Amino acid sequence: MGLYVLVCNDKPNSLELRLANREAHLAYARGFTGRLKVAGPLLDEAGNMAGSLLILEADSLEDARGFNLGDPYQTAGLFASVQVTAFKASIGTL
Repeated sequence: MGLYVLVCNDKPNSLELRLANREAHLAYARGFTGRLKVAGPLLDEAGNMAGSLLILEADSLEDARGFNLGDPYQTAGLFASVQVTAFKASIGTL
């Protein structure tokens, strides 16, 4: 297994859509306890949630992308863009 970073940027003016799907997103993420190493919202300049950053342990890049495809935020059409990249921690521990 390897680590993968998901950087998900919300569409403009979509805070209401994010909030409407937040509980479903959190419930989905809890289903990956142990594999989801770090997760939380990205914030805009005003301090409002405007995206997501997740570090996920997965078998492959394809599996990490699959995680994103099942995320209620993704299925609700919240994200303007999603970048999924392999990651290697050099400093600190997860």
